[in-house]
Amino acid sequence: MTTERWALGGDLSVARIGYGTMKLTGWPRGDRPSRETALTVLRRAVELGVNHIDTSHYYSRDGVAANELIREALHPYPDDLVIVTKVGALVEGSDIALPAEQKTGLTPANLRRGVEANLRSLGVDRLDVVNLRMGDLGPGAAPLSGPLETLLALREEGLIRHLGISNVSAAEFAEARKIAPIACVQNLYNLAQRDDDPLVDACAEAGIAYVPFFPVGGFQPLAAERLEAVAARHGATAPQVALAWLLARSPNILLIPGTSSPAHLEENIAAGALKLSAEDIAELG
Repeated sequence: MTTERWALGGDLSVARIGYGTMKLTGWPRGDRPSRETALTVLRRAVELGVNHIDTSHYYSRDGVAANELIREALHPYPDDLVIVTKVGALVEGSDIALPAEQKTGLTPANLRRGVEANLRSLGVDRLDVVNLRMGDLGPGAAPLSGPLETLLALREEGLIRHLGISNVSAAEFAEARKIAPIACVQNLYNLAQRDDDPLVDACAEAGIAYVPFFPVGGFQPLAAERLEAVAARHGATAPQVALAWLLARSPNILLIPGTSSPAHLEENIAAGALKLSAEDIAELG
């Protein structure tokens, strides 16, 4: 585990390698582990020093819900554990299959419903960080201002500690910062998909965490000869090198790689000790 940390929202100290829970439920598609394995992964992550867990109430399929697994595995929560969740156009996990006009999660009532669902299922009185996830209706299809103002009001009620945004453009990032304090941005970004390079740098300059989802490619894992070559030199795996590259890319990048395997979890966390040389980084491009 890397010893490097980041003050999320300015006051929540988190290790730069965290854990994303989506794969524990097989949502939105794919295999999932047994319940006992899922609980083991969560407990082992905390044992290894992870104190930043990413989740959502809509990470749920066939009766298996990420928040309920987190609560069963880890409640009462360690004092330093930071759980980051999200709300957005999806009210339930199954909504992902609906046409855009039937995804109603961005209304004030349904945003409150989503926040309350996360509070209830996690068993907490206040959520550490809530990301407003945009983009599920199509890029730019829904305004960010109204939903973010709703979440800001819920923050003022004491239900949320910090706000973040997810799946947003640079313009939406700039707009969001005019409305509310933003603790983090969670977007698609990895070694092969770097459209967000300017946004990573803008977040760093503003002291805002950037949390890449699909850090090693997601449903289409990264594959490149140069990645394999660097990995071979370090006696590491290609995904470990991809994670190490992200850590080296900018100090405000926080990782939340997901896995349903205890062994893979340990590999991901070990990537924090992998130090890439300037030559490695130049080769990776």
